Amino acid sequence: MKPINKTIENLKPSGIRKFFDLANTMDNVISFGVGEPDFDTPWHICENAVYSLSKGKTHYTANRGLLELRKLISEFQYIRYDQSYDPENEIIVTVGGSEGIDLAMRTLVEEGDEVIVMDPNYVAYEPAVEMAKATIVPITLTEKNEFKLKPEDLQAAITDKTKAIILNFPSNPTGGVMSKEDYEKLVPIIKESGIYVISDEIYAELTFDGEFASLAQFPEIRDQVIVINGFSKAFAMTGWRLGYVLSNPYLSSQMVKIHQYIIMSAPTPAQYAAIEALSHGLPDVVAMRAEYLNRRNLLVSRLNRMGLTTNTPKGTFYVFPNISSTGLDSETFCARLLEEQRVACVPGNAFGQHGEGFMRMSYACSLDDIREGCDRIAAFLDSLKTK
Repeated sequence: MKPINKTIENLKPSGIRKFFDLANTMDNVISFGVGEPDFDTPWHICENAVYSLSKGKTHYTANRGLLELRKLISEFQYIRYDQSYDPENEIIVTVGGSEGIDLAMRTLVEEGDEVIVMDPNYVAYEPAVEMAKATIVPITLTEKNEFKLKPEDLQAAITDKTKAIILNFPSNPTGGVMSKEDYEKLVPIIKESGIYVISDEIYAELTFDGEFASLAQFPEIRDQVIVINGFSKAFAMTGWRLGYVLSNPYLSSQMVKIHQYIIMSAPTPAQYAAIEALSHGLPDVVAMRAEYLNRRNLLVSRLNRMGLTTNTPKGTFYVFPNISSTGLDSETFCARLLEEQRVACVPGNAFGQHGEGFMRMSYACSLDDIREGCDRIAAFLDSLKTK
């Protein structure tokens, strides 16, 4: 056989899956690893999808998605986030936010370009850059700065070859957020450089402290920003695989070319579910967000009390505790914690070089699991002191 694409062959498997797969072979595991809501999709959302099937809504939609859904997305983004996008030519409904990231990357980036990526970052960003044959330029986010992007770091990272920057706030894995005041300091740099911003805002509704902010809210750079959002996290709809991309008409017209050839259109029943989610599902989001907040407060308190210093995340359903005080690297810590106490977490280095010394924990699990899991972590820490 002839060789396959070397870029794909050289891609590293996700560091998250390794620990999930191992945990699935064990009994009595408490998992802080899964990056999805533990809530089922609210039934009224599911019911609208079922109803659409009963009415024969099983055919392709328009490439961009159902116009009714795009209009609701437009209204939602304007009312909730002060972002104005035309449903006719600035919105594409995608197969999850992940397709949106892929569309943006393939549309913007060519070989020889540079793409700025935060470190730590969500595991899919660097492979997306690599598959586009571009060069990754990392910016280190620090615990001291609450994992925010500082303007001086952005300025230093930009070169003549920089095409885009990928942002994800609220952040997976750190839970860090950027305020409007934080973004204001970045706007002149982005405007002057002309770079594009791929802004993954999938956790926007899971902002706990202060108001969610976006670079798309600044008119002077609005056309340089591609917004990625979707239904997976806020509406507990991970398995429905439905997201959307917002951008200026020209960029949208280019991205939809890729979408129509590769995807055609997002799944029709999922689009009808999303119509119900945006029409009547916001009270569900409020209730789930309140439960996540209770869990966050408990988990952060317990971790800090046992000596694993942890910034209070202002968004998402993740914490990113610092485990460097144990003297173990991230991989060893998480492997031993799983083996000895049956607690599954994700090593921080799965999210980039500067995730080393941390681990990611998802609090998309019950309060009882958080309490029991923390008891087991405390026992593990005690065992380290006696050896």
